[in-house]
Amino acid sequence: MTDGPVRKIIHVDMDAFFASVEQRDDPALRGRPVAVGYAAQRGVVAAASYEARVFGVRSAMPSTTALRQCPDLVFVPPRFEVYRAVSKQIQAIFADYTSLVEPLSLDEAYLDVTENLRGLPTASETAVEIRGRVLEETGLTASAGISYNKFLAKLASDQRKPNGQFVVPPGRGEAFVETLPVKRFHGVGPVTAAKMSRLGIETGEDLRRQSLAFLQQHFGKSGPWYYAISRGEDHRAVNPNRERKSSGSETTFGSDLTDPSAIEAGVIAMAGDVWGWCEKSDAYGRTVTVKVKWADFQQSTRSRSFPEPVTSKERLEEISLLLVRSLYPPAKGIRLVGVSLSNFKAPAASASDQLALA
Repeated sequence: MTDGPVRKIIHVDMDAFFASVEQRDDPALRGRPVAVGYAAQRGVVAAASYEARVFGVRSAMPSTTALRQCPDLVFVPPRFEVYRAVSKQIQAIFADYTSLVEPLSLDEAYLDVTENLRGLPTASETAVEIRGRVLEETGLTASAGISYNKFLAKLASDQRKPNGQFVVPPGRGEAFVETLPVKRFHGVGPVTAAKMSRLGIETGEDLRRQSLAFLQQHFGKSGPWYYAISRGEDHRAVNPNRERKSSGSETTFGSDLTDPSAIEAGVIAMAGDVWGWCEKSDAYGRTVTVKVKWADFQQSTRSRSFPEPVTSKERLEEISLLLVRSLYPPAKGIRLVGVSLSNFKAPAASASDQLALA
């Protein structure tokens, strides 16, 4: 903690947002396992209800896999114009309490309520009131994490899901973090979590035992961040003008691949994952990049930029496949593929009819 007043940060996260909107609008879906997306051979789950999550169904999962895990799964086509409209309702509620709102996507945001506009004495009371208004005005539930920094607030919002809230008070951040698996930490993706596991780092306590020099040696410029969060420290301010520079997704295959159809299936799945984020966040990029990691761990990347943003899933898939095909025939096995979008720019209004998933 730095000198000065303790910040009061709330992370609000809507509960299974897309699926909950569909269940709200169609009573026949309530209580049933629901996936937002298409049950097509190349379909990807954009969101899953809590009833579906019990079976292991999750966002970005191939639809065929989801159906194997939950044969009774009901697929509902996405209605992103509805989700965006509901998100605007929720953002308007946030604005009644603070001007310091940093949206992360359509369904989650950070709020700095150190000086909230309603004069409520605590962040916990503020979160209770916000969640109550969201339920009253939209018919949807939200969960919240409350703490003195963004990292802890985001972790805390998962503790009482769905429809709950959790507080990490000042002085308790380090103790809270030490019991959690590092794979839950913001900034620790699957690849980094696996590397940490190989180094014997499984929990926040394991991470805190490492020296700054050790973390910098193994994780480079991310080392200081891991050193800080293992101690519950995060000095980032809530930024209402935050812009994301890129969005990407990658997967490591179970075995090295040389078959183009198998490689391209992975590329399509990763493009679907990225597109799901674009739809969720209402952000679209002009540059598509495909990354390949070969069997010998060497990497190749191919990128292409366009004057206007990519505004359809089909177009993203098409470009991604053209980029990976430029590496054919593969001279050696491919162990990982990734797809990313960058150079974000608001799409032209005329492109709004291209937003539906295929």
